Amino acid sequence: MEIRLAKTAGFCFGVERAVERVESLLREGKEPLYTYGPIIHNEQVVDGFAARGVRVLHSLEEAAAAPRGTLVIRSHGVSRREQEQMEALGFAVEDATCPFVKKIHNLVRQAAEEGRTVIITGDPRHPEVEAIVGWCEKKPFVIGEEEEIPVLPADTPLLLVSQTTFLAEKFQKLVEKIKRKYYNVAVVNTICNATQRRQREAEELAAGADVMIVIGGKQSSNTAKLVEICEAHCANTCFVQSAQDLTEQGFGPIRVVGITAGASTPKKTIEEVQNFVRSKF
Repeated sequence: MEIRLAKTAGFCFGVERAVERVESLLREGKEPLYTYGPIIHNEQVVDGFAARGVRVLHSLEEAAAAPRGTLVIRSHGVSRREQEQMEALGFAVEDATCPFVKKIHNLVRQAAEEGRTVIITGDPRHPEVEAIVGWCEKKPFVIGEEEEIPVLPADTPLLLVSQTTFLAEKFQKLVEKIKRKYYNVAVVNTICNATQRRQREAEELAAGADVMIVIGGKQSSNTAKLVEICEAHCANTCFVQSAQDLTEQGFGPIRVVGITAGASTPKKTIEEVQNFVRSKF
């Protein structure tokens, strides 16, 4: 049996940066220490920080009732209103927003100055998208499918951006559809380069694997996209959070096992899955 591991499996730059910021604050002895929302979408990492005293605040109301201390903005970012109110409440705010997400905040904020209506491709319920919406001066449109493309005058100036973990192939199709309907469209592909590489690698691995294992948190958008891609090319695709989730899996003869992981998956978890596969499959 051969195990093939995706080159870009595991922490991306933005996730690693956010996790290291919390680690640094713990080393400095900052107390009380909070994150606004889970710092990343990985239960093991969040639970590990909780065991060391890092509390997750889920709303401004919860923050208002908490003793003042250091508050870390999650890697997905927050709205402008949330950030301003955190500071007004008296917290020492540490911004761990992924720089690629921060770039989108600046783009949509500038769109108002240019008179452009913003269209965001992504999941409207995802915290990254909620934060991006919160930096728009005028209410934007959030779409994920062709039928959700807004009906506006054909000459409406538009800015089209994307959630950083959106499917690259779907984004390009939506770009084509929007450009057919509108002729004043500024398009900025804000899908993270690491996300696009991860998606390409997942497709290539799944196409040549008997079993495909995707590791990541159940709330992780980029991991869910990897599962979607792998399932299209490999019938035996497993979505797991840890090696323990593989204990009840049963497969026939296996020649090649492909393994990839979402951007919030720790290296240790990936290694544990690899070791389990070597010993049990």
